Amino acid sequence: MASNPAFAVTPKVGMAQVSVANSNRDGTTGTYVTVITGASTGTRIAEVTIEPTVTTTAGMVRLFLFDGTNTRLWDEITVSAVVPSATVKAARVVTLYNNLLLPNASWQLKASTENANAINVFAMGADL
Repeated sequence: MASNPAFAVTPKVGMAQVSVANSNRDGTTGTYVTVITGASTGTRIAEVTIEPTVTTTAGMVRLFLFDGTNTRLWDEITVSAVVPSATVKAARVVTLYNNLLLPNASWQLKASTENANAINVFAMGADL
């Protein structure tokens, strides 16, 4: 057990836009974008928000953890079919996590989208 507990020190926000269709769940095939990279002391991600910028078709945004060598599927976030307008909001989804950690600077949170819809992905947390 550590002699001193680690608390979040520096707030951190990562962001990226996914738009290239990738239906793969294997972490090696297709296009993935890096949303956030861990700090040398570790980074805790508390929330991931997806905010489409265009009309969406029903599908998934997939989150992957990259450890410096391997990329593995971490979570899938459902995207609804929505035609945003002046009176209709885009298909925003906020997912909270209490166990999403990037242990060091080799680790990254990556994202892909199943359909070719432009979707902003935000990761909010803090360096430890």
